[in-house]
Amino acid sequence: MVTVAVNRVPLGRETESFLDHLDPKMRILPNTAGCYDAEHAIRTARLAREALETNWIKLEVIGDQVTLLPDNEQTLEAAKVLAKEGFIVLPYFTDDLIMAKKLLDAGCPAVMPLAAPIGSGMGVQNPSNLRIMREQLPDAVIIVDAGVGVPSDAAIAMELGADAILMNTAIAEARDAAIAAGITINGLPILEVEPFLEEFYRDNVIGGPNAFLIAAKSFEEFGEAILKKLVTEIAGGPADPLRVART
Repeated sequence: MVTVAVNRVPLGRETESFLDHLDPKMRILPNTAGCYDAEHAIRTARLAREALETNWIKLEVIGDQVTLLPDNEQTLEAAKVLAKEGFIVLPYFTDDLIMAKKLLDAGCPAVMPLAAPIGSGMGVQNPSNLRIMREQLPDAVIIVDAGVGVPSDAAIAMELGADAILMNTAIAEARDAAIAAGITINGLPILEVEPFLEEFYRDNVIGGPNAFLIAAKSFEEFGEAILKKLVTEIAGGPADPLRVART
């Protein structure tokens, strides 16, 4: 799944955009980034549904232009309207237990509290809030959104009870930093559901000295593939670096 800012992408496809380069099987989650009131967010969500033929919407109503912190009240107002119109609303909001309850009562199937301001990479700033939210809402789907800067931040969020993480920085910047430090990143994608992962891993994941990719054609072949990967790593890497091996 990849989230797309509706206000920043030409949905009409009159001009080329990154949407033209996504695998058709990938689910697109439109978002209302750039909206500063409920009315604009509702209008943007309706546009996204018509253009992208999906009822899914990541609801963002920003309250501060500097920090991009959300306006919880405007978010709730928009969520109530969109849920009644049949949208699957995934709201971005501050890590507030009371607001989480209100959003769930409004019909949101999941809530998306922030870890820290968008793009800050500061990690989980209020672990107690996320822990309390999980304890008080044991059956709710909680997806931590925004502020996750490194992979360890994602691990912390999951340990606090998050069901999933929506992130960019921790993934987008981790590879280059690791390779610059001389670390080797190998890959093992499973191609049964997403065959494009082989090319993606080769171009965007693996790297460093003697990096290699082993692709498993199916989930059944994963065991054999991971054994082959471990043996190759122990041996110091393949004879032909960056090669693609198949199980």
